[in-house]
Amino acid sequence: MTKQRKMGFFVLTALVIGNMVGSGIFMLPRQMAEVASPLATLLAWIFTGAGVLMIALVFGNLAVKRPDLTSGAQSHAYAFFNRPKAKQIAGFIAVWSYWVANWAGNVSLITSFAGYLSVFFPILNSRDSFVKIGGFTITEGQALTFAVCTVLLWGIAFIISKGVSGAGKINLLATIAKVGGFFLFIIIAVFSFQSAKMGAFYHPVYNSAGLKEGLLSQVNSAAIVTLWAFIGIESALMFSGRAKSGKTVQAATITGLVVAVMLYSLISILALGLIPKEKLIGSASPLADALNSVIGSGGSAVMAVLALICLFGSAIGWVMMSAEAPYQAAKKGIFLPFLNKVNKNGTPIRSLVLTCLASQFFICSTLSGDIAVAYDFVVKVSTLAFLIQYFISPIFQLKLVVTGSTYESSKPIKRVVDGIIAILALGYSLWIMKSGTENLTIFLLSAGLFLVGFLLYPLMKKQPVLPKE
Repeated sequence: MTKQRKMGFFVLTALVIGNMVGSGIFMLPRQMAEVASPLATLLAWIFTGAGVLMIALVFGNLAVKRPDLTSGAQSHAYAFFNRPKAKQIAGFIAVWSYWVANWAGNVSLITSFAGYLSVFFPILNSRDSFVKIGGFTITEGQALTFAVCTVLLWGIAFIISKGVSGAGKINLLATIAKVGGFFLFIIIAVFSFQSAKMGAFYHPVYNSAGLKEGLLSQVNSAAIVTLWAFIGIESALMFSGRAKSGKTVQAATITGLVVAVMLYSLISILALGLIPKEKLIGSASPLADALNSVIGSGGSAVMAVLALICLFGSAIGWVMMSAEAPYQAAKKGIFLPFLNKVNKNGTPIRSLVLTCLASQFFICSTLSGDIAVAYDFVVKVSTLAFLIQYFISPIFQLKLVVTGSTYESSKPIKRVVDGIIAILALGYSLWIMKSGTENLTIFLLSAGLFLVGFLLYPLMKKQPVLPKE
């Protein structure tokens, strides 16, 4: 087996930025304009950025304090308990929920890639009949989209199979390109910004029921939108087992967050000064329309290329992370032992193949509009699984602070500060979990998703043991 290369600061930072700044950034201006005034948008970014910063600080601190826990919140859930049975169940369910959430997340990026590819290949949107099976019709566009998504998924799997470090470098190049592209958009927007198009810095908005919402309600609604933009903040932590050090993970997590917040907040606000709010709200491609208003019809093509680069890099990062999480957990005895296998390039090949097979199932949603609607709902359900990660780790850090474990040689003030950060992160996590479970149906289906994991639990080995500190 070839020696595995350690992942450095820039590769890990690219993973954090690349996994957070995905397809969502292309729709954020429209979503924010729909629910909030510019003032509420700015406040939402400040509050959300502060909350996610607390979570990022927790992730970074735990990477340094407990470098032996190399599978993120999953291993934090395992290490939280003392009894072997409780440890195994907690770790297993945390890994399962995160893994399942990634299946749909991967496909959302891949299908978005196919969507932006249609700018250059309109046949992907063709509604001409391709094949009929009974009363079921597959159009040419659906068939080609299915083929494109399938080739992209397994092409990414092939790249990753050649080595996680190499795939991470490709993600790094894609991240550099898209960050550069977004900063170019920001520069153009700054010089083309017209405050008259933005309207009043603060104004009331009306919800779907026609009721007027004030500043606090707007901030709350906007903050819920911004929540989804930060899924992926745990990326560097998930690869801590391949990182050069815990401090590298810590630095990459914080740096990635700062860059993402700058991009999100600036693009969301500056877009308001490029096109009227009414047009922005009704836009299916707000950034393309915003750029069109400045540089003409070529804006759509420019944004489509940027989107393709962005989505390709994000897809590589997410598929990598989807395979890495269960593999690292299996190494520690937390998850299915069958997945503790790497190829000669150090890639968790079994975990990678199973991840792609599961994602391939969701790609079938591209063959039917009805299935696609169901798939969209599944994505919403599975998103709750991501939120569990942001709840587990602050609790684990709080336990370390209370018990004093890992703080024997630290100054008392360090322990106090870490405790405050953990409490703030926990409070924010509880708030976003409440926001995500307001829909009872989604909450119940999410609970069912977690329960499915218990069907696989009997396949686990008994009483696995993590390496000692």
